[in-house]
Amino acid sequence: MAALSIDLWVAVVFPLSYRAKMRLRDAALMVAYTWLHALTFPAAALALSWLGFHQLYASCTLCSRRPDERLRFAVFTGAFHALSFLLSFVVLCCTYLKVLKVARFHCKRIDVITMQTLVLLVDIHPSVRERCLEEQRRRRQRATKKISTFIGTFLVCFAPYVITRLVELYSTAPIGSHWGVLSKCLAYSKAASDPFVYSLLRHQYRKSCKEILNRILHRRSIHSSGLTGI
Repeated sequence: MAALSIDLWVAVVFPLSYRAKMRLRDAALMVAYTWLHALTFPAAALALSWLGFHQLYASCTLCSRRPDERLRFAVFTGAFHALSFLLSFVVLCCTYLKVLKVARFHCKRIDVITMQTLVLLVDIHPSVRERCLEEQRRRRQRATKKISTFIGTFLVCFAPYVITRLVELYSTAPIGSHWGVLSKCLAYSKAASDPFVYSLLRHQYRKSCKEILNRILHRRSIHSSGLTGI
C-alpha cells in the first residue's frame, strides 16, 4: 500500500514527468523492498523460534514462551510493527495529503471556470445552474471522501491488532480471547475488502454494478411474471 501510494503521488503531482521520475528501476526497487521486508521478519522469527500457535489470536503468529527472551522479543515485535504498520501509515498520510492538495487545487480551477461560464450564460435555465453547482459541491468532497476511506480502512483493520500486540507485551492486564481473535480477523479482512472498497469508490464501477443488478432483477421479474401468467 505504501508503494502504491508513492506511485499515485508521483502520477498526480508530476503528471507530465511521471515516466521520467517513475522508471522501471524505481518500480523494481519498491517491489524488491516489499518482498525483502515481507521475508526478512518471518525468516528472523523462524530462526529464533518465535513462530507458533498463539492461543489469544487462535492462529499461528509471533509468540515467545521463554521469560528470558521477553525483552528481545518485545524489541523485535516493536521494530516489526514500526516498520510495517507505522511506516506504511506515515507514507500513506504524507502521499495522500499531497494528492488531496493537488485535487483541491484542480477543483478550485474547475470551479472558477464553471462560475465564469454560469455568469456568461445569462439565459441558462435555473435547474441547469443548480445541477452545475451541485456537481461543484460533490467534486469538492469526492477526493476527501476517497482519501479518508483509504486511510480509515487501513487504521480500522490494522490498528486494533497492532495495539493489542503492544499492550500484550508491555502490560500485565489480561486481554480477552474474543478481542484477540477479532483484531486478528480485522487484520486479515484488509486484503479481502480492498478490491471492493477501492472499486466501489469509482463512479464507473458503481454504475456498471447497478446496471448488472438491474438487468438481473429485470430478468427475474419478467420470468416470475411469465410463470404467474402460465
